Amino acid sequence: MAIAIAQVKHVFGLKGEITGNINYVDEQTIVYPSGANTILYNIDQKSQKFIPGSDKTLGTTSMCVSPNRRYVAVAEKGAEKATVTIYDLHSLRRRKILSSTDIQSNEIVSMAFSPDSKYLIAQGGRPDWTLVYWTWEKSKIMAVTKTTNATNNDIYQVSFNPQDNTQLCVVGNGIFKLYRYSEGNLKQFAFQKMEPQNFLSHAWVSDERVIVGTDNAKLLLFESGELKNELAVVVSPQSKDADRSGMGSIAETEFASSGPPTVTAIVAYSKGFACSGGKGIVHLYEKTEDKDFYKKTREIKIPHDVLGGDPSRAEAHEIKMLTVSPSEETLVASTTTNQLYCMTLSSADLGKQGDLATFELLAQPFHYNMITGLDVCGRKPLIATCSVDRTVRIWNYETTALELYKEFQEEAYSIALHPSGLYVLVGFSDKLRLMNLLIDDIRTFKEFTIRGCRECSFSNGGHVFAAVHGNVIQIYSSTTFENVSNLKGHNGKVRSVVWSADDSKIISCGMDGAVYEWNAYSGKREGESVLKSCSYTCVTSTPDGKTTFAVGSDRTLKEISDSQILRDVDAQDITLTQVAMSHSGRMLFAGTNTGTLRSLKFPLTVPGEWQEHMGHGSSVTKMRITYDDQYLITVSEDAGLMIWKISDKEGRGLKRDKEVGYAEEILITKSDLEEKNTVMAELKQRVEELKMENEYQLRLKDMNYNERIKELTEKFIQEMESLKTKNQVLKTEKDKEEAKHEEELAEQIEKQNKEQQDLESANNQKLMIEYEKYQELQSKSQKMQEDYERQLAETEESKEQALEELTEYYETKLQEKTTLLDQAHDESRQQMREYEETKKQIEEDADREILDIKNKYERRLRDEKEANMRLKGETGIMRKKFTSLQKEIEDHKDEIKKLQNEQTKLQGVIKSLEKDIYGLKKEIQERDETIQDKEKRIYDLKKKNQELEKFKFVLDYKIKELKKQIEPRENDIKAMKEQIQEMESELERFHKQNTQLELNITELRQKLKATEKEMYMERQKVRDTEAICRRFKTDLHNCVAYIQEPKKLKESIKQLYAKHVQDDTIESASVDADIQREYSRQRKHLEQSVASLRKKLTKDTEIHRADNVRIMQENVSLIKEINDLRRELKIARTQVHDLEAALGINKKNKNQQAEQQQADSSFSMNGVSNGMAGGMTSREGKHDENIRIIDMQRSEIRKLRMQLMEAEQMAAQRPPSGGRLPPVLAQ
Repeated sequence: MAIAIAQVKHVFGLKGEITGNINYVDEQTIVYPSGANTILYNIDQKSQKFIPGSDKTLGTTSMCVSPNRRYVAVAEKGAEKATVTIYDLHSLRRRKILSSTDIQSNEIVSMAFSPDSKYLIAQGGRPDWTLVYWTWEKSKIMAVTKTTNATNNDIYQVSFNPQDNTQLCVVGNGIFKLYRYSEGNLKQFAFQKMEPQNFLSHAWVSDERVIVGTDNAKLLLFESGELKNELAVVVSPQSKDADRSGMGSIAETEFASSGPPTVTAIVAYSKGFACSGGKGIVHLYEKTEDKDFYKKTREIKIPHDVLGGDPSRAEAHEIKMLTVSPSEETLVASTTTNQLYCMTLSSADLGKQGDLATFELLAQPFHYNMITGLDVCGRKPLIATCSVDRTVRIWNYETTALELYKEFQEEAYSIALHPSGLYVLVGFSDKLRLMNLLIDDIRTFKEFTIRGCRECSFSNGGHVFAAVHGNVIQIYSSTTFENVSNLKGHNGKVRSVVWSADDSKIISCGMDGAVYEWNAYSGKREGESVLKSCSYTCVTSTPDGKTTFAVGSDRTLKEISDSQILRDVDAQDITLTQVAMSHSGRMLFAGTNTGTLRSLKFPLTVPGEWQEHMGHGSSVTKMRITYDDQYLITVSEDAGLMIWKISDKEGRGLKRDKEVGYAEEILITKSDLEEKNTVMAELKQRVEELKMENEYQLRLKDMNYNERIKELTEKFIQEMESLKTKNQVLKTEKDKEEAKHEEELAEQIEKQNKEQQDLESANNQKLMIEYEKYQELQSKSQKMQEDYERQLAETEESKEQALEELTEYYETKLQEKTTLLDQAHDESRQQMREYEETKKQIEEDADREILDIKNKYERRLRDEKEANMRLKGETGIMRKKFTSLQKEIEDHKDEIKKLQNEQTKLQGVIKSLEKDIYGLKKEIQERDETIQDKEKRIYDLKKKNQELEKFKFVLDYKIKELKKQIEPRENDIKAMKEQIQEMESELERFHKQNTQLELNITELRQKLKATEKEMYMERQKVRDTEAICRRFKTDLHNCVAYIQEPKKLKESIKQLYAKHVQDDTIESASVDADIQREYSRQRKHLEQSVASLRKKLTKDTEIHRADNVRIMQENVSLIKEINDLRRELKIARTQVHDLEAALGINKKNKNQQAEQQQADSSFSMNGVSNGMAGGMTSREGKHDENIRIIDMQRSEIRKLRMQLMEAEQMAAQRPPSGGRLPPVLAQ
């Protein structure tokens, strides 16, 4: 028990009555509505993608695609209110659903996206004709207005200005309105003063110009709401003649009775615009040098007969919509007869002016009226359909293409396809016709006198067929065409006839509420189920023929077996119109009156379970499942044909035998075959003649080419000979040159040999001299080496002491630097916070200023435009006044003529009338003067208008330039910031690498020095041991001389032992090794510490470079202040010296002055008193005077001390510097 899966594979059909029903998504894809779906059709690949419609809606009424070709808006009619659904064309997913209570109508007649695709306008229908302006991404209504006039006329189309989000255009019956959005309202501007006309369509050809089409073959060009030009759409006589030749006498009367062509669709592109004009005709207009005028360049006509229809009747193709591809290469038109046509604009441009261009079909010709009949073939992948549009069409569901198409004089109500796929049975309004499906035609073979046959069906074997004649089902033989039997029993019209799988039974249902089961051989009724309250529309049965399923007007699905209704499944207030059972007996489908497809759970359950799929836009009229259970075919009243891919829940279906495949046979009549054979023979003969002609032409060309080749070969031979002679001359010259070079080379070699010998002898002498010098230098170097070794030992000791001092000094300094570093880090963090805040404030201020400037200029622009429009109105009034004044002048001139005529007759009254004439002339002069003044004023106003337009253009340009400048500068700033960050990181990395390498180099140098020292020590040891060995050898040699005298030998050996063998040598050697190890360990430790200190020092110097510079500057300023203070002190001392000299004590107190100059600011008062006391001993007589002088000097010294103390306090209050500089000596 499972619900079958159904997916849409392909749809044949178009909803032609929808506004905006054809649009381009990209160069290869178009989007159009069909049924309840929106289809994306790839023109190159012939493939389709589907956007299903919304549930519980009454169908699509309008659609539009955004200018960026990313979104499609679909307006759907609702029972109570209209809804707009916006889909993403890339992901095919729903983005937004919009609806408004402001729209009282339940449908939307036209929609448009803004140029930046952010806003959407939707025009509601009757009764209120409300226009809604949406920010669709936020579902926010920006403005609402009623667009119709006082008489509540229809609105046909709305659109946005292609350059301005705030400007809209609305056209309708007697309505042409321009709106501008400002401050939450849509305000109308540029009111029309012309007589109202029925405006059907419009398009923006520039940012201020709109071209509008009317129902009386006129194109009106408006600029800023003012009518600039009027063009008449005239059908060329050539296309009229083509129409008449194709239509015959009937078409002529129709054409004569039809009025002027209506302009129902307009589309603008870069060269101009295209518009419809007349039935199935499109006119192309291009720009001219005069900007107010457009020139008609071509007419493009829709062909009346694409695939062999009746030439005596032409379809009235009224063009609904025109669209141009993004590259402006292709023009696509949709018609109210549900057809799609295309035309390459480049071919239209290349064609001659007089030629009549024609459209081509974009896909296939679709039905344009209700499809009444449907059948599928068993041996071929064919579908047969017939329609009220009087056409019979044969489709291929594998290739999704139209195979055959024929138009008839009568409406077709039913169709049946023979299992072989070679014959078709069609029920027309007058007769039932059996027709052959030929290679390129559908030709009638046999006619049966059954009028208005609503149902017909071939048996599965194809040997008989059933046709409904009113209440009777008639069975005919397919071979003898005899009426085999008549099945009578229905009291109402029979609506469905189905054959069982083995052709033994026929099941029928009718409007009388009866479902009958008939024996196909005897014609007797074997089962019946009658329910008079229900009018059945369709019936189907299981493959075994035991169970029947029927649907009707009572909104239920009935399962009937053995003349009993087993189950009655409620369809929930929806009428089921069709039902179909798969040939495998595992899948059951039903079609509804709303156009949806229901996949029912089988076997049936009460209540029923199903899955509903959005399909057609109106009631499903027929359903068939292909014989391999792969596809379900549905047709409906909206003229759409849908192919569904079906499978049961497990994905199973009837597997078709691949070896058998589909039949490829086709029918062709003998006359056609003979005709084609004769054509082929003629063509073959023509080919042979052409071959002969080509061969003759080739021979002539060969002869010409041979002659030319001979001429060329002769030329080449002559050139070759001349080149050979040149080559020989060059060879002789080359040999001469080679001989010369060989002689010169031999001379050069001899010279070189001689020079080499001389150089060798000279070098040998030099080498001897240098060798002697080398020996002398070697002896000197040995002496110097000994001196340097001694000095090294001394320097090492001094170095060790210096190192210890340095380590202590640098450790203290390191601590100071770390504290400073922490302070600097805190300051940098604070500065960064301040910088970020200032940066944010600056950015916010800049954004605010930009917005203010933008709003200011926009306001000024609007004011200028409004002033411009007001001035235009005033100029129009002045023109009217001017014309009225001209008329008055003409009247006065007529009066003057009459007076002159009367002058001849009435000479006596001349004198009395002369005064009047003089007065009139004066008045005329005054009026002329006033006219001239008015003209001058008009001229000044025009000049002002031009200046304002120029100012407006300059402002627009400035705004654009500012916008352009802001964006690239921001991008440059971002890019530069990123580059700076990258460069800083690279610089840091390089600094680190450099410091590391420097440390490595210093370490390696120190190690090298150490190894050199060790090497020198080892060499010294080796020399010492060699000297000891030599001395020992000599002493031993001397001992050997006493070999015969034992006593002397013993003494000499003792002496030798005492001399060479010492007890403390081993101890000293061991001690030396320990010392050396300790020394090497300490040296390594010191090297590491020095390296780490260097690293830290480099880091500190890098980090605190700026701080050091600042501290240095502070120190310099402090030093300057100290120097100033010292100068002041010096001046003070000189003043003291001058005072003492004035008192006459300068000579007596020279010693005290010298002591006072050498002493610093802190010398004590006792020293001065002692000095003064020493001076008092020599002069006892002047004791009192000296005491007085001493008091004065003491008071002066106190003052100076106070000044010094204040200066020291001032210096102490200053901020401490990073380090102390050496004292600056007073000059």
